[in-house]
Amino acid sequence: MTDFGAGWDLIILVIVSFIPALIYLGWIRGTERYGKEGWGPLLRAFFYGALFATITAAIVETIIVAAGTAISQNYPGPEFLFLNGNSDAGAFFLVLVIAPFVEEALKGSGVVAFRTSFRQLADGPVFGASVGLGFGFFETFLYGIGAYLLGGLSAGLELIIIRSVSSVVLHGSSTGMFGYGYARSKFHQAGPGTGSYYLVAVGMHASFNALASLSLILAFLGFPGFAVDVAGAIALLAAIFFAVWAIEHVRSIIQSADYPGLLGVTGRYRPPTQPGAPGRR
Repeated sequence: MTDFGAGWDLIILVIVSFIPALIYLGWIRGTERYGKEGWGPLLRAFFYGALFATITAAIVETIIVAAGTAISQNYPGPEFLFLNGNSDAGAFFLVLVIAPFVEEALKGSGVVAFRTSFRQLADGPVFGASVGLGFGFFETFLYGIGAYLLGGLSAGLELIIIRSVSSVVLHGSSTGMFGYGYARSKFHQAGPGTGSYYLVAVGMHASFNALASLSLILAFLGFPGFAVDVAGAIALLAAIFFAVWAIEHVRSIIQSADYPGLLGVTGRYRPPTQPGAPGRR
């Protein structure tokens, strides 16, 4: 393949990775009907997730896996096998435990970084989803490059399309939930706040990864190939359903957090005030 052809392939992979995430971002932005955020801040949050959070997460996870592998090699007991990044147990530990905690923390840092843009409770999940969608976009693009190097453009596009309707949506929804919890703490709402919703985001991420990895887990446990294939197909559909349900749940939270702020004491609609006018948060 010529360098010219490879360059066009790379552009195609970028575009196909980026467009679904951008559509999701517009969809989330449109959910907040009153005091809607401008594209500028949301795109900055998006690229914070795409570049800083994704790259930093990869570095942190690499360091953790390397340290765990060194420990398991120095202390070769079976109780430390899950720390060995070269083992199946270590791979599952990375996917189900390390990645959810590390990635949700780094995506959450993007929500905190844009906290001065929050004017109302609904802004938290909107900015959270923006950061998460950026993370999902760039991670999907990187996975697509890996598939492209192994199987060509069609393999890269296939993986990107599958991840665009599953992993990208999940990243947006899990960080959207964290953003809601952080905004609850920021605006002094009673009940669960930042810490609780961080664990919710981690739990969502880990649950999705478990579904996406089910066929590998069953193969590791010794199930026959046919059962693994059937379970893998069902699990993929379940993972997509879970991701779609989660993003719809985030949208419902944005709507319910957005509308009550427009109600007066009598419960009737009160139009939003102009920027800088009394009563604007």
